Amino acid sequence: MSSAFDYIVVGAGTAGSLLANRLSMDGRRRVLLIEAGRRDDYHWIHIPVGYLYCIGNPRTDWLYRTEPDAGLNGRSLRYPRGKVLGGCSSINGMIYMRGQSRDYDGWSELTGDAAWRWDQVLPYFRLHEDHHGGAGPHHGARGVVEPQVQQDSPYGRLLRGRQAGGEWRVEQPRVRWAILDAFAEAAQQAGIPATPDFNRGDNEGVSYFEVNQKAGWRWNTAKAFLRPTCYGRPNVEIWTSARVSRLVLDRQPDGSLRCSGVQVWTGQEMVTATASAEVVLSAGSIGSVQLLQLSGIGPSAVLQQHGVPVVHDAPGVGANLQDHLQIRSVYQVQGVSTLNTRARSWLGRAAIGLEYALRRTGPMSMAPSQLGAFTRSDPARPWSNIQYHVQPLSLDAFGEPLHRFNAFTASVCNLNPTSRGTVHITSPRFEDAPRISPNYLATEEDRRVAADSLRVTRHIVSQPALARYRPQEFKPGVQYQTDDDLVRLAGDIATTIFHPVGTTRMGRASDPMAVVDARLRVLGPGPGGRVHGLRVADAGVMPVITSGNTNAPTLMIAERAAQWMFEDASRG
Repeated sequence: MSSAFDYIVVGAGTAGSLLANRLSMDGRRRVLLIEAGRRDDYHWIHIPVGYLYCIGNPRTDWLYRTEPDAGLNGRSLRYPRGKVLGGCSSINGMIYMRGQSRDYDGWSELTGDAAWRWDQVLPYFRLHEDHHGGAGPHHGARGVVEPQVQQDSPYGRLLRGRQAGGEWRVEQPRVRWAILDAFAEAAQQAGIPATPDFNRGDNEGVSYFEVNQKAGWRWNTAKAFLRPTCYGRPNVEIWTSARVSRLVLDRQPDGSLRCSGVQVWTGQEMVTATASAEVVLSAGSIGSVQLLQLSGIGPSAVLQQHGVPVVHDAPGVGANLQDHLQIRSVYQVQGVSTLNTRARSWLGRAAIGLEYALRRTGPMSMAPSQLGAFTRSDPARPWSNIQYHVQPLSLDAFGEPLHRFNAFTASVCNLNPTSRGTVHITSPRFEDAPRISPNYLATEEDRRVAADSLRVTRHIVSQPALARYRPQEFKPGVQYQTDDDLVRLAGDIATTIFHPVGTTRMGRASDPMAVVDARLRVLGPGPGGRVHGLRVADAGVMPVITSGNTNAPTLMIAERAAQWMFEDASRG
């Protein structure tokens, strides 16, 4: 086992897998990819419905929980994060969603860097995309040159020379439900247009979600970016079941800091791995924060409280936590089949299993949510600010049995929450989980959107297209009508949809709460204003959460980081 490398990537999840692939392409630089979890050889990872057996499973999940939250009336939530090769892409909902163009234009304004504008990031979405509809203005495909990237930069020319790109498969779902078709029709009757594509910059509309699957199997980033390419490269090492305990930070003569490597617990011994070029943290919005704080980079008061020597007082590390909170409405229906009754009997379950075994279709190929809709919580809103995840099933809570009656669930979330939470270490021990405090529904704005969004749900369900199925509101219940009722209710029933971002946010060097600059380099003391040799590339760098699911934006962030790291190395 070697311990000297050019690059060290911490976390083999959504971002880390792509980074390891890109940084090792030219064969000249040695790359170490470190993953705390195991290999993705658990069969339930690859069967789409297997997320039910991966979330809450210590084999694939960090098993985090949030602190009791005042906005949730004192409740604590399960907070799944992938702990396996592929990270969250191995256990998530498989929904391919970029967000809105205004999200990225906003990032550009906050960072002062035009590289984050929608028209500038779109090529980096297309670059690794293999879309079922082929290449075009909005989508990429395997084997198709991405001109804006591949012709204009050394990074692009390297990709073209290695025939790289187009690894991330995007397909249409392989199952449809009459109740979801009726909901889509009802949404149109309520004024939400049908859309053929959520990913063109304005996602307003209703449609089935496109998913990261290939021929009915989950397509995670380990399949896309590590197998077979990285496994066959002699300049790549992948350490699994290896936990980074802290960064190795050296004080330079000019007062600046340099990250020269990481300390890693292999399960048997603590080893130090060194990086001559860069260490990049891709451990996610929770893990990257924990590592920075354990290494002495974070809010001084938090570090001192837990006996960690302060190397650099960085108050933004662990601040700015944002997440999408969904409010689940359940409607009992009649005269239509849903998964509740289809999966109730032994014979029904056998038929579902046989369909998947023979054709890779049916309920076992389902993402957790199949139908989506984006609209406004109030007609006065200038853009879509709420998102629906609609499912042909219902249950009391995730992990509980399905109800014994036919029903569908329409979950709605505020896309642009104004509440902000924190992630902080609880001890100097890397083994101890950090304290996650999302601070949901902490602002009047978020509470108003929560109440309004429940009314939008009721408006959609009241449309003629659903009338033939006689929907009855089972949860939350028609007795809740006032704003106060609905906000209190949201606190009782809302859950996360697992989109934590923002805890190591990028910004201008003059911003005291920014953690990384616009090129994702960690800000620090001394000349140059940064910690040399250290970047963060994961969802934590988002200054503001995107208007939709966060997996696809995280891949784009990693693609941008890989380009900048490659170009810095070429110049240096």
